[in-house]
Amino acid sequence: CGDTMQSPINVDTAQTIFSPDLRPIQLSGYSLPANEKLVLKNNGHTVVLELPESLAITGGYAQQYRAVQLHLHWGSLLALGSEHTVNGRRFGAEIHVVHYNTKYDSFKEAMVRPDGLAVLGAFLEVGPSENPYYQEILEHLYKIEGVGQQVLVPGFNIAGLLPDNLKLYFHYNGSLTTPPCYQTVKWTIFNQTMKLSRDQMSVLVRSLRTDDSNLLQNNYRPVQDLHGRRVLASFQTTLPSEKHTPG
Repeated sequence: CGDTMQSPINVDTAQTIFSPDLRPIQLSGYSLPANEKLVLKNNGHTVVLELPESLAITGGYAQQYRAVQLHLHWGSLLALGSEHTVNGRRFGAEIHVVHYNTKYDSFKEAMVRPDGLAVLGAFLEVGPSENPYYQEILEHLYKIEGVGQQVLVPGFNIAGLLPDNLKLYFHYNGSLTTPPCYQTVKWTIFNQTMKLSRDQMSVLVRSLRTDDSNLLQNNYRPVQDLHGRRVLASFQTTLPSEKHTPG
C-alpha cells in the first residue's frame, strides 16, 4: 500500500484545478422499494451495505459504473473520523459508495484495471436534526455488533445518503483505502456535507466491535502524499481577484 497514487488525500482548494468538463454526477436506480432486502454487515473494519447492480452512475463519468456496496469511516465520541480532509480539516465521518466499470464482467475483474472503479464520497457532520436516510442503516447496527454478523434491511432511497447537489465535487485518481489498496479508483468527493443528529453520530461510533471485542472506532486511513497528482474541481474554488469599483 505504499505506492504513489494512494488514498485518501487532503484536498487543498488553493491547488485544485477548475475543470468545466466535470459534469454533474447522475445516478439511476438508487431509489429501492422496501420489499427489496439488502444485506448489512459488520466486516470487522466497517459497516457494509451490499447494493444491487441496478444502481448505477450514468452521468459525470466517461463510462457507466455499477454499484457494489457502500460503507462508512468514522472516529470516536472525542475525535473526527473522515478519511479525506479539505484544507487540513477533518469531518465527523465519511461515506463511500463503491462502483465498478460496466465494461468489465465483475467487481473482482474491474478492481485491478486502471479505469475499473469509481467511488462517490461525502462527508458527514453533526447537524440539528435526525437524518431519516442514515437512520435506515443506523437503527440496525445493534444487531450486527459482532464481526461477521449481518442483517437484512428494507430497501430505501440510497440517493438520500448523498448530497442533493451532485454538481459540486472534487475529482482525482487514487486507490482503495484498505488493503489491497489497488490504484484503480476514480474518486468523486462531494463539496456539500451530509448532516446527522448528535445521537445518530454517537450510534455510528459506538455500536460495532472488532475481532478482539473492542469498539470499532477511528477506522480511517491517514491522508497520503499526492506525489504530483492533480485534483480537479467541478466549480471555482478560488474567486478571481475582484477589481474594486467605487460606489
